[in-house]
Amino acid sequence: MSALAMFGGARAVPEQSIGQALVRWPVVTEDERSAVLRVLDSGKFTSNSMGLGEVQLLEREWAGYVGAPHCAALSNGTAAVALALAALGLQPGDEILVPALTFIGSIAGPVQRLIVPVFVDIDPRTFTMDPVAAEAAVTPRTRAVLAVHLHGLPCDMTALRELAERRHLLLVEDAAQAHGATYRGVRAGALGDAAAFSLNVTKNLPTCGEGGLVTTVSHEVHERMIRLRQFGEDLRPGRPRDYVSRVLAGNEKMSSVQAAFARSQLDRLPSYADARERNARRLFDRLGVLPGLVVPLVPEDRTHAWHILRIRFDPAAAGYPDVAPGPFRAALARVLQAEGVPVQPYQLVPLPGQRVFQTREGVGGGYPWSLPGVAEHDYRIEDHPVTMAVIEDSLTLQRWHLNPDSGPVLDLVADAFEKVWSHLDAVATIARSAPYTVPWAGSMAVAA
Repeated sequence: MSALAMFGGARAVPEQSIGQALVRWPVVTEDERSAVLRVLDSGKFTSNSMGLGEVQLLEREWAGYVGAPHCAALSNGTAAVALALAALGLQPGDEILVPALTFIGSIAGPVQRLIVPVFVDIDPRTFTMDPVAAEAAVTPRTRAVLAVHLHGLPCDMTALRELAERRHLLLVEDAAQAHGATYRGVRAGALGDAAAFSLNVTKNLPTCGEGGLVTTVSHEVHERMIRLRQFGEDLRPGRPRDYVSRVLAGNEKMSSVQAAFARSQLDRLPSYADARERNARRLFDRLGVLPGLVVPLVPEDRTHAWHILRIRFDPAAAGYPDVAPGPFRAALARVLQAEGVPVQPYQLVPLPGQRVFQTREGVGGGYPWSLPGVAEHDYRIEDHPVTMAVIEDSLTLQRWHLNPDSGPVLDLVADAFEKVWSHLDAVATIARSAPYTVPWAGSMAVAA
């Protein structure tokens, strides 16, 4: 096979092969353009427009797609998590279990509402919350479990539901990356007491900017969500606006332009998901036979939305027991990027290692941790060894594969991996000799 690109060989993924029609996300068609113009022509731009507008139609359609009785549209996914917990009745000082590997958006909103995060390690193959670790993390102040369906794969919801029922906890889904994924035949969004989705432009179901959705089985929770998203007012179609704030709340509503764009995307979500499944499976069928490369596990009782593709590397299994996983992953990143493969890390530090949790400055100089009765929390990343290992020995592929027509490009990506694997001796040499620091070395620095 030809020389590695970093040593003068031709790139396995030539730049000219990466046509935007194959990798652009989101895919914007005349349907989206017509939907946005429909809103502009209507003059109904917000969710408090009287009557059945774009926002209300998106709520109805998403609830029907998920199989949940109720849906509320919000400004973004972070607000969706925070307001879902507020509508479920969590109070300042309550604790919530959160996986140590997730985006900080999963917990930023709850912390701003003075809910205390307790971090839980993950399963090494599914990358979702480990139910056994979750059980060990429960305290008398724990009120909820935030089940993050990371990368698009649902958590072990049977085990987490059993834990929640036995310990009298709420079970909330963070399904920001799991649009359309299923667990035992039920779609994400209908598996817990409530579920939060992001509609950020990068997500599998995107808006033309930001957006969020909360689904729930509870009529009462839904009613509270409607009030919480705009100043505590009761804004529903068919009722005149009275400007009465029934609860103290901010402004977290979605615009009609975003809703119209997302509704158009929703029409194609099933066909896009099918194409993504085919493309991801074909890619992993090829990568999975390479020694020392560990592809994602999808248990038989669930389906994957494939929002992010994470691959782990085991240098010992690849034939290099003297090479540590971190340097091996770092060397592979350099070599694969030179071949034109856009691999990158996703999260450089376990979530408890983020500076905000190390300093615990929080809201107003120390809240929620300064609240009376809140236990001392020493957020040590060493308490989450699986999360640390996954961050150190894995890389992700993002965005290209979201396009349903990306199959030919992903075939070239597979060619690149196979090419690199034919030169693993060179990769191992780089890993042994190049300077290396752990990914979280700079991220955890605490300002003086």
